[in-house]
Amino acid sequence: MIELLFVACLATAPDECRERSLVFTDISPMQCLMGAQPELAKWSASHPNFDIKSWRCRTVNFAEKDA
Repeated sequence: MIELLFVACLATAPDECRERSLVFTDISPMQCLMGAQPELAKWSASHPNFDIKSWRCRTVNFAEKDA
């Protein structure tokens, strides 16, 4: 699984940020990199009060998930 991990901040309070992610089961890391901007644009359109500050693609590591 590939995760598109990004930081989204409130547009009205730019120092209030959270990590968000979109998980894909059927793409490669390169496909994630190539398709990230359209996916982030869709997310932004449905979350107009947030600005995306940074993003990256990575392989999901279930050992890192919080218990």
